[in-house]
Amino acid sequence: MSKSQSIFTPVLIAGALIILVSFAIRASFGVFQIPISEEFNWPRAEFSLAIAIQNLAWGIGQPLFAAFAERFGDRKAIFLGAIFYAVGLVLSSFAVSPGAIQLLEVMVGFGVAGTGFGVILAVVGRASTDANRSMSLAIATAAGSGGQVIGAPIAEWMLGFMNWSEVFLIFAAAILLVLLSLPMMRAPVQPKAEVDESLRKILGTALRDPSYAMIFIGFFSCGYQLGFITAHFPAFVTEMCGPIQPGGVLHTLGITTTSALGAIAISMIGLVNIGGTLLAGWAGNRYSKKYLLAGIYLTRTIAAGLFIMMPITPTTVIVFSVVMGATWLATVPLTAGLVGYIFGLRFMGTLYGIVFLSHQIGSFIGVWLGGRLYDIYGDYTLVWWVGVGVGLLSAIIHLPIRESRSPALAQV
Repeated sequence: MSKSQSIFTPVLIAGALIILVSFAIRASFGVFQIPISEEFNWPRAEFSLAIAIQNLAWGIGQPLFAAFAERFGDRKAIFLGAIFYAVGLVLSSFAVSPGAIQLLEVMVGFGVAGTGFGVILAVVGRASTDANRSMSLAIATAAGSGGQVIGAPIAEWMLGFMNWSEVFLIFAAAILLVLLSLPMMRAPVQPKAEVDESLRKILGTALRDPSYAMIFIGFFSCGYQLGFITAHFPAFVTEMCGPIQPGGVLHTLGITTTSALGAIAISMIGLVNIGGTLLAGWAGNRYSKKYLLAGIYLTRTIAAGLFIMMPITPTTVIVFSVVMGATWLATVPLTAGLVGYIFGLRFMGTLYGIVFLSHQIGSFIGVWLGGRLYDIYGDYTLVWWVGVGVGLLSAIIHLPIRESRSPALAQV
C-alpha cells in the first residue's frame, strides 16, 4: 500500500489523540456523582442536572463549532474548544453551589463540542480516501472509546488520594496538552467565497428531507442511553449491585467493592466498544448503514430490558457492559457516514452537528431524568424502561431512510 493510500494519516493520528483525551475526561463525570453530592449534601438531581446541561451544551455547540471550523479553519475551532474545556474545568473545581457548577458545565460542554466528533470526524473524513473513509471514521470514533477505557478508572484512582476539585485541575491541564498535536490537523478545505451560498443550499435541502429528519429523531435514543449510563451507571452499580464475593475472579483482580466495579464497568464498555466501533466501520463499507443502525438499537433495547428485569449481580453487570460496549459508539461512524453519503462531505460537520443535537437532547433528558426520578422513587427502574422504549423507536425509524445521494445536491 502506498503512502498516499495509508489509512493512518497525520490527521487521523492527531484527531484520534484529541478525541481520546477529550472523551477520557467526559466519560469520567459519572464517577464524581457520589463524591460531589456527598461533599455538599446535594440531592442526586443537582449534579445530574450539571452533567445534563453539559451534554445539552455539547449538542448545541456541535453544529456551531462545525460551522466555525468550515468557515475559519478546523484548527482554530479545536483550539477554541480546548480553551473552553480547560477554563470550564478549572472554574468548576472552585464551585460550591449547584447553580455555579451547572452554569459552568455549559463551558465544559462547549469544550467537548470543539474537541469531539463533530469537528474532528469532518476533518478525518475530508482527509481520507473513499476506500478508507468509513474505517477512518471508525478508528477516530474508537479513540473515544479508548478515552472511556482510561477516563473513569483514572478518575476513580485519583479520587483515592485527592479531592475531586484537584482531579478537575489535572484534567484541564491534560486537554491543553493535546493542542501540541494541532499542526498535524490539515485537510482539504473549500474556498471561503463558496461557503455561505453552498451551506445555505445544503441546509435547506437537508432540513426538507424526510430521511434527514428520521436520522435526527433516531439519534435521540443513542444520546438518552449513553448519557444516562455514563452519568448514573457507576452510582447504580455502587448502590444496587450484589456484593463481590471474596475469592472470585473480580476480587482476585483487585475489584473488591461495587464502587470500583462501577468505574470498571464504564471502562469495560469503552474497551469492548473499540472492537465494536471498528467492526461497524468495516461493515459500513459493505452493508446498508441504516439496517446496521436499526440492528444496533434493537440489540441495545433487548439488552437493557433483560438487564433491568434480572437481579443486579457482578456477573450481570459485566455481561451487560460487554453487550452495551459492542454497540456503544458504533452508531457514530455509521450515522456520520450516512449523513455524508446522502448529503456529501463538503458540510458533513455542520449537518452531522445538527443531527448530533438530537443525540444530546436525548442525553440531557437521560442524565437529568435519571437524577430526578432517583430522588423521587429511590431507584432508576423507570428511567431504564423509558430507554427501552426510545431504543425501540430508533430501531424502527431507521428502516424507511433513503440510503442514496440526495438528487437536489447533485451539483453541489
